[in-house]
Amino acid sequence: MNFQQLFAKPPEAEASAPGRVNLLGEHTDYNDGFVLPTVIPQRTTVQVGFSTDGQHHFYSENLDERVDILEIKYTPSGFTSYIFGCIQVLQQKGHTIPSLNLYVKSSVPIGSGLSSSAALEVATLRALRQLLNLAIDDVEIAQFAQQAEIHYAGVQCGIMDQMAASLGDTEHILFLDSRTLERRMLPFPSGAEIVVIDSGIPRTLASSGYNHRRTECQEAARLLKVKALRDVTNSSAVKALPEPLQRRAHHVVTENNRVLEVLHGVSSEHFGKLMNASHASLRDNYEVSVPALDTLVEMLQKTLGVFGAKLTGAGFGGACVALVAAGEGKNIATKVLEQYNNLGNTGRVLIPAGI
Repeated sequence: MNFQQLFAKPPEAEASAPGRVNLLGEHTDYNDGFVLPTVIPQRTTVQVGFSTDGQHHFYSENLDERVDILEIKYTPSGFTSYIFGCIQVLQQKGHTIPSLNLYVKSSVPIGSGLSSSAALEVATLRALRQLLNLAIDDVEIAQFAQQAEIHYAGVQCGIMDQMAASLGDTEHILFLDSRTLERRMLPFPSGAEIVVIDSGIPRTLASSGYNHRRTECQEAARLLKVKALRDVTNSSAVKALPEPLQRRAHHVVTENNRVLEVLHGVSSEHFGKLMNASHASLRDNYEVSVPALDTLVEMLQKTLGVFGAKLTGAGFGGACVALVAAGEGKNIATKVLEQYNNLGNTGRVLIPAGI
């Protein structure tokens, strides 16, 4: 069922936004740190028009789920919480939002660590900007999307996902300073492309240890008497912290340093080594990996033509990303997926598409 069939008239505005994969800088953005995401070809599209009955009508094509809202007394659950959050944030910023018909369709995998939520938020805000001619720029869209996720979806996220979805492109890596929002587009390492494989283990940020990790980092920063762990540049400075805060802070400090190392220009081989070190730290220090992710990453790392591999996103399930030799992505992804699924797993290749 399309928009026309559902609402008996065509949409009046349409916009989309991509998912993202993070090459380095995991769990650093909410610590005011540095990140290196790029966007993926899969996108979320939002079509929107005016509702004439005083109600909001939201529909997800992927879920085949419709939600009708007359009077807002509480935040709705599921996919509508992100849309509702975007509307509420816009209203808090002084924009008048009329009753809407809104239709969502997406090729961004849900629960794979590729930020389907940020893609939905940014696409929603872009569609509303177009429909209502709102004077908001792409950075504000990212900021409003982040506020929607924090206050209405219950995830104490940083701003990486929303900035990537709003500003990124598939041809570059986005370097972002999460504190200052300084950013620049970097080329991919020479002679390399990426492979992304979903482990088949879904995860949800709000119900995982994500918010707990953020709390641990805030406590570590308080004990170190800094505003955020971004302000600690020498990993030896965290040795005075009690466990597990010492390991949490060690990951953030070293992960920030790995991102900054890339800014000076590194080879594909060295970039891959940084990704391998990132995964080891996410597994051992930050404790956000799971056995299936570790198995998949190890298989990738041992495969000829792979420079490096790591989990991507918050962890607790989801996908892995690998930096591989250009032109070898399809062969490597096919080979590793077969090995992984022969163990009884249900992984799938997301990039390159069509495998």
